[in-house]
Amino acid sequence: MRFWLYTILLGLFAFQSNAQLNHWETILYDSTTWKYQVPNANTPNNWQATNFNDATWNSAKGGFGFGDNDDFTVLPTNSTAVYLRRTFDITDLSSIIALAMHIDYDDGYIAYLNGIEMARNGIPNGVPGYNTLATMSHEAQLYQNGQPDLVLLTANQLQGILVQGANTLCVAVFNQTVNSSDFTCRPFLSVGTSNSNQTYYTTPAWFSDPAIFDSSTLPIVVLDTYGVNIPDEPKIDAMMGIINNGPGQVNYINDAYNEFYGQIAIEKRGSSSGGFPQQSYGLETRGPDSVNYNVSLFDWPSDNDWILYAPYTDKALMRNVLTYKLGNEMGSWAPRTQFCEVILNGNYIGVYVLMERIKTNPGRVNIDQLDFSDTLDNHITGGYIVKVDKTTAGGVIAWTSPYTCQAPGTGPIHFQLHDPALDTIHPLQKAYIQDYITDWEVALKSPTFTDPVNGYKAYIDVASFIDYFLLTELSKNVDGYRISTFLHKQRFSEGGKLVAGPLWDYNIAWGNANYCQGGNTTGWEINFNSICGGSGALQNPFWWNRMLEDSLYANEVNCRWTELRQSTLSDTVLFQFIDSMANLLEIPAQRHYQKWPILGNYVWPNNFIGQTYQEEITYLKNWISNRTAWMDANMFGTCTANHPELLQTNLVIYPNPTTSMLQISGLTGNGQLEIIDSFGKSLLSFPYHTESIEIDVRHLSNGIYFISESNKGLHEKIIKN
Repeated sequence: MRFWLYTILLGLFAFQSNAQLNHWETILYDSTTWKYQVPNANTPNNWQATNFNDATWNSAKGGFGFGDNDDFTVLPTNSTAVYLRRTFDITDLSSIIALAMHIDYDDGYIAYLNGIEMARNGIPNGVPGYNTLATMSHEAQLYQNGQPDLVLLTANQLQGILVQGANTLCVAVFNQTVNSSDFTCRPFLSVGTSNSNQTYYTTPAWFSDPAIFDSSTLPIVVLDTYGVNIPDEPKIDAMMGIINNGPGQVNYINDAYNEFYGQIAIEKRGSSSGGFPQQSYGLETRGPDSVNYNVSLFDWPSDNDWILYAPYTDKALMRNVLTYKLGNEMGSWAPRTQFCEVILNGNYIGVYVLMERIKTNPGRVNIDQLDFSDTLDNHITGGYIVKVDKTTAGGVIAWTSPYTCQAPGTGPIHFQLHDPALDTIHPLQKAYIQDYITDWEVALKSPTFTDPVNGYKAYIDVASFIDYFLLTELSKNVDGYRISTFLHKQRFSEGGKLVAGPLWDYNIAWGNANYCQGGNTTGWEINFNSICGGSGALQNPFWWNRMLEDSLYANEVNCRWTELRQSTLSDTVLFQFIDSMANLLEIPAQRHYQKWPILGNYVWPNNFIGQTYQEEITYLKNWISNRTAWMDANMFGTCTANHPELLQTNLVIYPNPTTSMLQISGLTGNGQLEIIDSFGKSLLSFPYHTESIEIDVRHLSNGIYFISESNKGLHEKIIKN
């Protein structure tokens, strides 16, 4: 939308109105008498100029079009364009706080105020001609009880454009095809005024006061798609600017783009959330040559994949932000987040969370990048990111577990490849990760699954599974374990284990789901299949319940919970963070819910419907308080100071695989290490008294072995080549 973005991008105006909005009035209705013409080759290109002589044009009441029975003036069938002009008077320019143009159209439009382009959508770049066709299909909304599109301009942006006295609004609407069955052009023009007296007309019944947005204490993200609607896929070209003057500072929409300004590619994203009015977007930062370009946003590690998440159904606006913060503080990477307010093609679209996308990257999931050629030895062992998830957002099943989900459910467990994706992975690599995870599942199902050498613990990073379990249960994520559940695997040289996480998609957790007992503060989410199970997919895998049958694992869970309840997961710490975010969002939330007036209304799958933003925050805190109390009283296992299996280790074995020497570091105290073979036979035994030791394994045959110390629960796989 050219005019609006032009004022933002170039920062032409410094004026900020200090007057307060009193009310809104409508200057022009769709049913106003307009000058109009169905254009032809003889229509001058300067028809939108203020001084253009439209005396020979027709005059009629709007709206204009055909086919939808919403047109006062019916145009000839197969008309592909209509031009409208209307002069209006501004009697007191100083009282104007904002101007709102609503337009109901089918299929694309361009609008001018006093000869300056103020907005376009679905129209190619440049000045459209009489025979231009819209580049998209856009259905009119009013006849089906929807809302017309809004273009909102503040006094700041209107300065030097809108004038005292006579002004001219020009609108052109274009159809997408020459043989369309319908066509609509219905513009409205309203003003927000500081004057308490009525000057113009009452706003239409469907009108709601727009959110006027000049500044924010949050960073401001401005998106320009050149008038093109953002599709589900593929990504389209766009521009993005981010204004960020720093914590505690006010960001004005006319400030310089000091955080980022450049080309992006953008698309809609989300499965269940895809149907919400506020859309989430995936985007890539790109260079002038349209190649992905790594940048650092908000001092985060450089990358080119980002997400603008719309917290539409989460009326506290912070459930994902809270979850990812806790994950990071518990020692695992989770997406970094930044609250912001977003303007898309001139329209304010609410509070968003700009965040990192899950991918292999030293600053994100810090595992080795797996190249297509990595098919041998240590290289094929990592890194991989896999997930259990829906396929509705384009996911493709890579393989299915030989086992069914947790009883009483009987559905399959499907795995998807996230990074590398199924269409880019080498067949040998796919076979490797599939076999590795299957071997882990086989070990879990084995009667001897607790065996420290051949059991399930030899395959996984136990601590990561415990933390994932605790956060999923604390938040009682109704999607937990069965949807948006990620696992990643390191190379053997970096540890070689399967790691739970990263955390993802907790917007309907923390008491925000009214189905399958998701809103209850009692009960374990691992038992989802007993509540909502069946024979279909998307049920909880059996892994989580099975591991808790291991008393040592259950004890570790209890100890970790006890530890976290004294720090990161204490009610005091949780509430301090929630309150700090609520304070930060207090004013932005007002604008957000003015744009999206859903407070007091049910939005799927809300378990609680607050009348105010503060009620939503209070509910969240009360829910957490009840949830932590229940978990304190019902936690699995026991924790005592004498559990040797609970001692933590940062053991590093390198190189692994090896041909000769092993360097082992991260040892604590004194102890006795053993090298045992895959049959459990001890081959070497050696004491240690320092933090690191070196072991010569050249005499061992090539194969898989384990470094073990039973007293401290150390069981690490090594490979001798």
